[in-house]
Amino acid sequence: MNAPMISVTPAQLDTWLAQARGSSEPGRLPIVLDVREPWELQTASVRADGFELVHMPMRSVPARLNELDPKRPIACLCHHGARSAQVVHFLAQQGFDDVVNIAGGIHAWSQQRDPAVPVY
Repeated sequence: MNAPMISVTPAQLDTWLAQARGSSEPGRLPIVLDVREPWELQTASVRADGFELVHMPMRSVPARLNELDPKRPIACLCHHGARSAQVVHFLAQQGFDDVVNIAGGIHAWSQQRDPAVPVY
């Protein structure tokens, strides 16, 4: 049985990143997996700070699964949090243990973390 999905808000991300870095292999940063479409990435993007930023549109995740390390902590990001929640569920089914959803997506990121990120 799968554990319930864990979500963090953009404001809580630093706390999650600190915990994730503590549980990760030394020198291996947690991943923020941006599952938005390329045009969305061009419209608004986050800056990697304390994490590795990986862009993988949601529909490409199953085919590109081997590019992700199931031992690394992953926080999934989309526009408002619905697509990233689906990806978190999928990754958990594939054996990824430390996966969270960034609640509110990049929209909340702009409001809570970085007002320089455009809202669309």
